[in-house]
Amino acid sequence: MHDTVPKILVLGVGNILYTDEGVGVRAVEALLRDYRFSDNVTLMDGGTLGMRLMDPIMQCEKLIVIDAVLGGDEPGSVYLLTGEDLRKSLAFKNSMHQSDLVDTLICCGLAGNRPEAVVVGVEPFDYQTMAVDITPQMAEKMPVIFEVALEEIKKAGGDYEPLSPDGDGA
Repeated sequence: MHDTVPKILVLGVGNILYTDEGVGVRAVEALLRDYRFSDNVTLMDGGTLGMRLMDPIMQCEKLIVIDAVLGGDEPGSVYLLTGEDLRKSLAFKNSMHQSDLVDTLICCGLAGNRPEAVVVGVEPFDYQTMAVDITPQMAEKMPVIFEVALEEIKKAGGDYEPLSPDGDGA
């Protein structure tokens, strides 16, 4: 499975029916619309699939999850959770559905490949109102979420370029 270029999975997770709970999915949709990525980078809407994400997770060496996280800071705060922070946040179930992600990562490890993982998390403004769009305040935070996620892609060995409005590289 390994060659010199690491396989990177960017997974947007969350429930798009509850406003900012779906920020991860909406971020991945926007990244796919606005950027072109190197062949070793895959972006995926993980929704609330939980354990059904094992196969794509096990196929990568680096997992970047974009998600709403309840970290206790001001709404719109962006977190980068790695290493022990990731473990701690998952243990405290800071996200609305992270227990599924934790279980999935543990099962991936038991099955033979638990990739290095990082969570780009953002504190939601509203995750209880039933609506398919993120809040306008969260939409304003998207450039910050993109910046952190794109930096993680670059650090992991991936590459990207912005697309012009007609779909060509800028």
